[in-house]
Amino acid sequence: MIPCDGSPAAVAELRGALAAVLDGRAVLAPLGPGDTAPSSGVEPGHVVVTTSGSSGEPKRVLLTAAALRAAATATHERLGGAGSWLLALPAQHVAGIQVLVRAALAGTVPGVLDLRGGFDPAAFAAAAAALPGTRRYTSLVPTQLVRLLDVCPGALTAFDAVLLGGAAAPQALLARARAAGVAVVTTYGMSETCGGCVYDGLPLNGVQIRLDAADRIELAGPVLASGYLGRPDDPAFRDGWFRTADLGALAADGTLQVLGRADDVIITAGVNVAPAVVEAALAADPAVAAVCVVGIPDPQWGQRVIAAVVPADAGRPLDAGAVLAGVRRRLDGAHTPKQVVVVSSLPLRGVGKPDRRAVAELVRRALG
Repeated sequence: MIPCDGSPAAVAELRGALAAVLDGRAVLAPLGPGDTAPSSGVEPGHVVVTTSGSSGEPKRVLLTAAALRAAATATHERLGGAGSWLLALPAQHVAGIQVLVRAALAGTVPGVLDLRGGFDPAAFAAAAAALPGTRRYTSLVPTQLVRLLDVCPGALTAFDAVLLGGAAAPQALLARARAAGVAVVTTYGMSETCGGCVYDGLPLNGVQIRLDAADRIELAGPVLASGYLGRPDDPAFRDGWFRTADLGALAADGTLQVLGRADDVIITAGVNVAPAVVEAALAADPAVAAVCVVGIPDPQWGQRVIAAVVPADAGRPLDAGAVLAGVRRRLDGAHTPKQVVVVSSLPLRGVGKPDRRAVAELVRRALG
């Protein structure tokens, strides 16, 4: 059990323990702030990752050495070969662990950003400049990408791929990054799949995707966890498939579009509204820097669709009417938020996902 405080020293200790796990000789349970050590009884060759608990009580995911290796190998195959990695994410999260696994399989020593004082774009730029090798990779969340594009976009162009995950990325942000010459690759996955297993909408080698009758995404393949610690009969793992909490749509060519969490769906006037769809429409407006859509109880509508918006220009009042008119042109009336609440920033959890419960509470307070 290794506490992860964001320091390079803690990451170095974690790397040594991870090497023993990949060889099948040890168990690793990286602990972030507030995490408690799991109970004993885990067989060697496992990493135990604690989920963020976004859908309820946090769970401990059992990742086998074989699954971690499969995920890392498939990533290198998709990106065009092994290379040097820069760790800019918390090492106790699955995305951070996978950066270390990929580096280990590539036989390289990863660059490590000191995160004890938070994410620093200047420190990232310095670490990127010092990263050796002919192929270079890193993994970020959208909030980090925004800060780097604002402060030092040139630091990103040295990477052969910048994996982007942890939260939905607005199309405007992706367009901005690619226009700046950043080789950004969107990823979809979770702790139960050893991190991202769908890149730019297409599954990695060996990964399978299907939708159930309710359009909930299910995943299979060698990257799947062996289950949850202490929950051997959890229905999320069934017949070699993992049933996610996300809704999706599959195009004719097999490209996956993630529509958001099933339990985030807002039912307003009998219409099911996926917040991710509304957020994408709002984020297309250049006046919007960040947005989170939530539903709050309403005696007439059942739930009222509300958008918490961070303006792109903090010094200029947001024209909520114009923003909502843009949504109405793209979507129907039920999907158009009834109100916009302007906020200076969105509360986040984990590695950068909007905390919808906190946003809903913030909205309720703002609306009285």
